[in-house]
Amino acid sequence: MTAFTFAHMHAETWGPLARGLVAELDPLPAAGDGEARLGFLYATDALAEDFSSILTYLRQTLGVEHWVGSLGIGICGGEQEYFDQPAAAVMVTSLPESAFRVLPVIEDSMEQIPESERTWMTETSPPFGVIHGDPMNPEIPSLVESLSREIENLTLEIPGFLVGGLTSSRSYQHQLAGTVTSGGLSGVLFGPEVEVATGLSQGCSPVGAIHNVTDCLDNVIMGLDGEPALDVFKDNVGELLARDLNRAAGYIHAAFPIRGSDTGDYLVRNLVGIDPERGWLAIGGPVENGDRVMFVRRDPKAAEADLIRMAEDLKRRLPGSPRGGLYFSCVARGPNMFGEEGREMALIKSVLGEFPVVGFFGNGEISNNRLYGYTGVLALFL
Repeated sequence: MTAFTFAHMHAETWGPLARGLVAELDPLPAAGDGEARLGFLYATDALAEDFSSILTYLRQTLGVEHWVGSLGIGICGGEQEYFDQPAAAVMVTSLPESAFRVLPVIEDSMEQIPESERTWMTETSPPFGVIHGDPMNPEIPSLVESLSREIENLTLEIPGFLVGGLTSSRSYQHQLAGTVTSGGLSGVLFGPEVEVATGLSQGCSPVGAIHNVTDCLDNVIMGLDGEPALDVFKDNVGELLARDLNRAAGYIHAAFPIRGSDTGDYLVRNLVGIDPERGWLAIGGPVENGDRVMFVRRDPKAAEADLIRMAEDLKRRLPGSPRGGLYFSCVARGPNMFGEEGREMALIKSVLGEFPVVGFFGNGEISNNRLYGYTGVLALFL
């Protein structure tokens, strides 16, 4: 039975914080013959300059060799969320050495995967991975999709399932994959003996029908359903926002329904510009003719209800209490959406009970083979 232990705390400087984490993590999960410990470390960006020092101290003091993680403007541990203060959360487990591999940073191509990891991937067909990405690298969405295909089960023709998030930081964009890194995609892949269940919770709700993109260029939508895009937008968002488009900023977004989804899943992209003279809309991502798009609004009540729905759905699928968990949420969620620190994690606890869980609030969330926004992604180890 795989055990997980975790700790989280804040302190004004990294030294007392690291020592406090070590004290809280005692005792560590036992590691028998052929087993190795794996650690997850998430720290707020207030500790960006000290991230490497914290890692070195934890590795040397705990004797845990394998580490993955990220910086976040906010982090979470248990029922606690930390924003705008020096804080860190750690979770450690023990697994068979053959059951996981830390994946070093991939900046632009799957060819950068080292031969030893590639051999293990070929022999194991890892069905699941936890990955972190640098938001400054525009290739991250395609790298996520490529990695999912890279670990595809060729016999069953099932792509690998990935969860994680993009670093959020007001300074260094650090991730952690064995050592502190940045610039690409990195994380850890798990063999089929590591059982997990995952869920996705949306943070926006639709405000109109689904439309077809009939004219576009790069990230600019010019026409929807044969009409000027802005005219369709105004019809959907209502008279109040249509009269004052500045009020739509940060509140109304574009969303792309996922073809074939039986849950109404969609990818949210920010609305980054409006040209009232031409009737064009610019969004935070590429768009192509024939794409389907709708408009959505940030909705705290709907986000809370959907988070509970996700947790209840996971609970029905679990054989028992989760042994450990990772939670990846959007930096625009947390207290920015739910009104107070800790509310998001408290909702998860209200359904699933207490269990070791850590994570961070990022610049994008990863679920399956896609990059999301304004969502919460929960992965539970069974």
